[in-house]
Amino acid sequence: MRHSPLTTEISPDGRHPSGEGPRSGRGEVPVTRVGGLAGTRPPLATPSLPDSVPLVAVAHGSRDPRAAATVEALLDQVRLARPGLPVRTAYLDHAAPTLGQALHGLREAAVLPLLLTEAYHSRVDLPAALSEARARDPRLRVHYGTTLGPHPLLLAALERRLSESGVRPGDPDTAVVLVSAGSSDARANAVIADLARLWSDGGQGRRAGWWRVVPAYASAAGPTPAEAVAALRRAGAPRVAVAPYLLAPGFFADKVRRESGADVVADVLGPAPELVDVVLERYSEAFAAVAAAPVA
Repeated sequence: MRHSPLTTEISPDGRHPSGEGPRSGRGEVPVTRVGGLAGTRPPLATPSLPDSVPLVAVAHGSRDPRAAATVEALLDQVRLARPGLPVRTAYLDHAAPTLGQALHGLREAAVLPLLLTEAYHSRVDLPAALSEARARDPRLRVHYGTTLGPHPLLLAALERRLSESGVRPGDPDTAVVLVSAGSSDARANAVIADLARLWSDGGQGRRAGWWRVVPAYASAAGPTPAEAVAALRRAGAPRVAVAPYLLAPGFFADKVRRESGADVVADVLGPAPELVDVVLERYSEAFAAVAAAPVA
């Protein structure tokens, strides 16, 4: 599915602990992107891809070294899956290299946000950083991909992590709390609520079976994971498991594990094979449509 051009908006809100929120008074940055939403995997528009064009994957960044290690583990799996593809890493905050440093010396790149939802970082921070890079080098040609989520393979990755924690996928005696970091952008939070509803109903070719699936947010929105777990227990759920919709370990993952009160807390998504497939699909889509014009 193709996205129409987006114009990012500056929010007057301050940042919450994840770094969500404005860093400066930058104005609007128009940017066009493409990518599949939760649904069937879209066919590629080109029979072969220019693997000589480097993939620059941009993660949020964290002061916790486990986060960068997890991002690198994911990208190492991408390199193994596509040996001829040059892959570089960049971070929006708290870690090096910056996007500008990762793009240095390149004439063309596919820039992909390693973010699980469309929110402030993908709508404002990343396009602004790309504009700054283009201002420094007008010859730089950038294909801008969409965020990793929403995507049906992420449900498979969530079920993989639950299974590794001893929870049978679709167990009718288990209620699941789908936990994201949370955002000051209500649209991003709505995506998590829709994903929980889809998962609970057995969408994307999955049989309905869970006792229930509900959303929760580690910051900036409610309910919190602990509130969601408590509500499910009051409603009679025999067992409650938490599925973190988080890419890497860090502040939020630790907080959820420590405070949720669930019977089971699965691991973060990390370098799950499904995420490798999503990254490579997003790379393909960055070249797939006329709408994916280079950022000017």
